[in-house]
Amino acid sequence: GVALRLHVCARAHSLSALSFSHPLFVSIETRVQIQESVRGKDVFVIQTMSKDVNTTIMEMLIMVYACRTSCAKSITGVLPYFPYSKQCKMRKRGSIVSKLVASMMCKAGLTHLITMDLHQKEIQGFFNIPVDNLRASPFLLQYIQEEIPDYRNAVIVAKSPASAKRAQSFAERLRLGIAVIHGEAQDAESDQVDGRHSPPTVKTTGAIHPSMEIPLLIPKEKPPITVVGDVGGRIAIIVDDIIDDVDSFVAAAETLKERGAYKIFVMATHGLLSSDAPRFIEESAIDEVVVTNTIPHELQKLQCPKIKTVDISMILSEAIRRIHNGESMSYLFRNIGVDD
Repeated sequence: GVALRLHVCARAHSLSALSFSHPLFVSIETRVQIQESVRGKDVFVIQTMSKDVNTTIMEMLIMVYACRTSCAKSITGVLPYFPYSKQCKMRKRGSIVSKLVASMMCKAGLTHLITMDLHQKEIQGFFNIPVDNLRASPFLLQYIQEEIPDYRNAVIVAKSPASAKRAQSFAERLRLGIAVIHGEAQDAESDQVDGRHSPPTVKTTGAIHPSMEIPLLIPKEKPPITVVGDVGGRIAIIVDDIIDDVDSFVAAAETLKERGAYKIFVMATHGLLSSDAPRFIEESAIDEVVVTNTIPHELQKLQCPKIKTVDISMILSEAIRRIHNGESMSYLFRNIGVDD
């Protein structure tokens, strides 16, 4: 392997003046220079996603391409959090952006990818290279057992039916009960504002035979918020993979408090904690938010002491060592099922 000293000039300015009355704008480009030979070497490019995710992706692509054109033997990307992973399904008239990012990484020259807890495991199919999707759940389970003294009196909570599989996995390993919050407020991914519900601008006739009638799908109507499972007098541990916009977690915590939960923990792998998330957490009924260090969040921890960090660097370093030495990766996936 080789430890690269990559010189990233992320602030290479070039001023361009327009001929009309618009102000000057700055074109910021990224330039990468590898300070030593990587010919025939195994290269591992470690890239942490920052808040400026688009710049981070471009840095990653340019670094990989620089190693490829410098004749590196193999180029393994280590991305603890895969960007745009939430955009892995077709929504309305949108696009599957995670597929685009995967294609760009492969085209740039990536030969292997190490990441952690993809939002959907099917994202691995977007790549035509090997992908090792590591899991953070062993570290979070260890935190529950060691840092929550009376965790035996806890119940694992899914804040929506979509998170039920993850909650079930945690509950079965800890031998605890499970609860699911159903009927939450309508989210932004609803199809009700989809343009496909709008009528055509010009009424067309003769497109469908008069004797044919296409049945109309009944629109969804979410019931009032209910908690399936008993949380009264228990510790509630909400589990998910990403904490970004915390509104749904705050609403879930309030619901659990109303149902009698006396302590509420939130646990997730990736703590994006965007915008005013630290302030909302501090003012909410949540007692503690536990995330891993796949994404830097030191500033958010200063703003909210409820945020705790679990270190997962050990499993990433072991994955790098095993890949470089040609050893099996199955040791890192022990007791992990299809639904985990």
